[in-house]
Amino acid sequence: MVKHPARRVTSREVAERAGVSRTTVSLVLNSIANTNISRETRERVFRVAEELGYVPNAAAQALVNRNSGTVGLVLTRRNHTLATDAFFFQLVEGLLDVLRKQSLRLLVEMIEDESNHSYLQLARSHQVDGILLSGPRYDDAALAALVQRKFPLVLNGTVADNQYNTVDVDNIASACMAVNHLVQLGHRRIACITNAPLTFTAASDRLSGYCEALEAAGLSYDERLVRQGAFDPQSGYEQMNHLLDQAERPTAVFVASDVVAFGALAALAKRGLRVPQDMALVGFDDVPMAAYCIPQLTTVHLPTHGLAQAAGERLVELLQGRDEAPRQILLETSLVIRQSCGANQNLEKLGS
Repeated sequence: MVKHPARRVTSREVAERAGVSRTTVSLVLNSIANTNISRETRERVFRVAEELGYVPNAAAQALVNRNSGTVGLVLTRRNHTLATDAFFFQLVEGLLDVLRKQSLRLLVEMIEDESNHSYLQLARSHQVDGILLSGPRYDDAALAALVQRKFPLVLNGTVADNQYNTVDVDNIASACMAVNHLVQLGHRRIACITNAPLTFTAASDRLSGYCEALEAAGLSYDERLVRQGAFDPQSGYEQMNHLLDQAERPTAVFVASDVVAFGALAALAKRGLRVPQDMALVGFDDVPMAAYCIPQLTTVHLPTHGLAQAAGERLVELLQGRDEAPRQILLETSLVIRQSCGANQNLEKLGS
């Protein structure tokens, strides 16, 4: 015998049983003040609602109260990338540490299409009280619309306009530090695989850091040595193969994401190339797996948990109406030297 789910009781049924209008039911159950509803009527509505097992619709309550008790985490990337993205899970963990103390829930929204501004609807419909957007893009016009509405918004990332509350690291300086390390090891032909398309601010900034390090070392920029990743290992695998197919291969590669770097390592292994003897590699993020892959990955440590907590705390401040002036918060990074860069080995003579 098929068991059907229990039918949801409606506010109309509560109103009919209590002998009042649906408007009265809504006013009573949403605790709207300054109404002329008698105490007797209020008690009757509450009693009937309990007897019928009526559960108010959360979205409808939000429209009335303008307070959903929920914060939105918006991720501007494709769904399939989450399976390999340790950054996402660390971000959620750090954010929940803050939100639980405030009895706030978390709603996750994925934005795969660059023209998709569905998170605007989350704000307009009061499904969330504030938004943390991870991975802002330069071409996202919806961000300005939220600021104009004075909607609580924090960006996990950096944009040029100081009208936003942002929490990030200095991606330019951090990438420059990683590439400079390869320069100090003697490399002169250094490639770059970005973490994402260059419409993403972090990807563009990390590429800028790569360029600054080359310039500081007196090395020429070669567009053939720059390839674009797409958040996942597959893109790292494909772009590393493009670099290896060149007549004059690089001797080292800065990969602006550990997850993308894992794919690059796989491409090198399939070609029978040794890391770091044949190709040195430096990543970015310091995800947990970076310490366990073979070889262990030299990488820029990103304080993901700290970023999430700082963003969550800033968002709570905005929700509480405290310190509403835009603030840009930067956390420190560091270079974690492991095996993949060859720092602890005697490198063979490198090509010039």
